[in-house]
Amino acid sequence: MAFFQQRDAISGTVAILLLAMSIASWVVLLWKSGMLRRAVRDVGRSTQAFWQAASFEDGLTVVRAMDRDQLLLPLVEAVLYQPSGNLAAAGDRSQQLTRVLRDALHAVLRKLQAGQVLLATVGATAPFVGLLGTVWGIYHALLGIAGAGQVSIEKISGPVGQSLIMTAAGLAVAIPAVLGYNVLGRLIGRIEADLEGFARDLRELLLTHTP
Repeated sequence: MAFFQQRDAISGTVAILLLAMSIASWVVLLWKSGMLRRAVRDVGRSTQAFWQAASFEDGLTVVRAMDRDQLLLPLVEAVLYQPSGNLAAAGDRSQQLTRVLRDALHAVLRKLQAGQVLLATVGATAPFVGLLGTVWGIYHALLGIAGAGQVSIEKISGPVGQSLIMTAAGLAVAIPAVLGYNVLGRLIGRIEADLEGFARDLRELLLTHTP
């Protein structure tokens, strides 16, 4: 409370910035954690159900019902696209399938990666933002001590200790963002591997079977 009562414009701006970064990173962490846990389960179940279906149409119906976040469904629906009259129709069936599956996979991966840049940015910059607040606070504390004309432990420890709060705040914001980025990145990598494997198997199937 003493820190907030004695803050100036720059210290207040740094504190508000750290608060905004913390809120944004926690929103992304909570949203992505729920979505990726659900996606790991749904992608696995949808893939298994698709390959156990009696026909491509039955598999498509099953995937539409089970893939709640629509990560696998865009790959299955992409192969139904039949290009004509443009460069997308150039090449044989193998090249066309490769093209549409690659584009659908890239779109899904962009969806999975959403929010990761924010977590990485917060994790990398929050300690330095907190350090800026600390340096600025110590600078003003030293100016106050110099103006008072007397140096004592009481005059130094209070202002300096309050300034160091900003360093701790920066670390408190950065550490969850870094940990979340790493954990979520592993889940994304697992889902990405499953989707790439499914796309490859689906391409091989459709080279000999037209849906």
